[in-house]
Amino acid sequence: MAMTTLDVPAAADLMRGAALFHGLGERTRLAIVAQLAAGERRVVDLTAVLGLAQGTVSGHLACLRDCGLIVGRPEGRQMFYSLAHPELMDLLASAERLLALTGEAVALCPNYGCSDGLPSAASTGVRAGAAEEVAAHE
Repeated sequence: MAMTTLDVPAAADLMRGAALFHGLGERTRLAIVAQLAAGERRVVDLTAVLGLAQGTVSGHLACLRDCGLIVGRPEGRQMFYSLAHPELMDLLASAERLLALTGEAVALCPNYGCSDGLPSAASTGVRAGAAEEVAAHE
């Protein structure tokens, strides 16, 4: 049986991938992405839904914008945010499928699991919002 070797991505590609997942690796940013999957939102809309301070939401929006994941559209004195690439929802849908396959293993991970006493993504509606978007695309 011949063994094939997989090409190892270049270090720069690995760093870009890690940066993408790091940008999405925070529960508030995932909640924001889930909200934006349903359409444009202003900071005031997001603060009301998420129950967070304006500065907190703005900081997370800036991170997502700097990563090229969202865009802002000014209208008068307001800024309307939306997803820059709908393909982001495909990535999150794939993550949902992977989470379903791993069961509670990810949540119980000693390094990154939900052991901080905060609600899990499922109870905050992050995964539910992503799942609804996936259903809309299928």
